[in-house]
Amino acid sequence: QVQLVESGGGSVQAGGSLRLSCAASGYTFSGGYMGWFRQAPGKEREAVAHIDGRRNRLYTDSAKGRFTISQDGAENTLYLQMNSLKPEDTAKYYCAAAQNLGSWLRDKYWGQGTQVTVSS
Repeated sequence: QVQLVESGGGSVQAGGSLRLSCAASGYTFSGGYMGWFRQAPGKEREAVAHIDGRRNRLYTDSAKGRFTISQDGAENTLYLQMNSLKPEDTAKYYCAAAQNLGSWLRDKYWGQGTQVTVSS
């Protein structure tokens, strides 16, 4: 059974940093897709960053220059280093994973999420 477990969320002041982790078990996503999404209250879930099957790191505009996505050597733990946090980054952050592009687009695995709250 595939499980994704996020950790590292919390409350910080604007300008602060947090590092999120996502531990995958039940499947090795080496060569697959892993990424981060977030959902703020009253808003739809949105992409933040992901690593594709070729190990390219892709960021949305809101994350570029402030967030860094990475994996451990075994590619089963995903990280999101978030710097210069803003109140608008407040959301529940979710880890997602898939074995291939088709699954990434249609049927990802999801974690339960970790809350990030940034105060001004």
